[in-house]
Amino acid sequence: MMNQGPLTEEEIEWLDEVLLRHATERSIMDVAEMDGMLTAILSGPKEVGPEATFAAFWGGEGDQPLWESEDELKKFVELTFKHVNDIAERLSGYPEQYEPLFGTSIVEEQEFTIVEEWCFGYMRGVMLWDVEPLPEELLAMLKPIALHGLEEKFDELDALSHEVFIDSIEEIKPAALSVFAYWQNKQHSNLH
Repeated sequence: MMNQGPLTEEEIEWLDEVLLRHATERSIMDVAEMDGMLTAILSGPKEVGPEATFAAFWGGEGDQPLWESEDELKKFVELTFKHVNDIAERLSGYPEQYEPLFGTSIVEEQEFTIVEEWCFGYMRGVMLWDVEPLPEELLAMLKPIALHGLEEKFDELDALSHEVFIDSIEEIKPAALSVFAYWQNKQHSNLH
């Protein structure tokens, strides 16, 4: 059984509000970006500790926000850990229940999925792996995420037809699961 379950709608809104309020040019902007980054960190080849993870949220070591109160910081940390545990549990035990927390946008009463923030966060998480250069096999797996998550890919993205664009969004979740499995297998084979 999954023990904590995902964040509630209210908790996600609260985190979004806090991230936005403390956002700088170097920090993550919202929960979607945080979710992407955490997914990459949890999928990667090495453990990134809480301190390094929190520093990465804000851009680096010296970029911690000025919290409004001890309570705000405490709640932020608690909800982040709750979310980390949820992602980790789904990735490793219930991949069929894993869902990236993409953003949504309402345009003329239609809801659209926004994947950019999540993918940007994920690619930021990939940087924390410290693997240079990334193996070819892994680069191929990362392609759908990199397409939506790297600024240098924007022209390529703009050139896609609507159908191909929609397909590319559909490929993001399987890509994330493949990358997780890739590193799991690597670690597993290193143990034997």
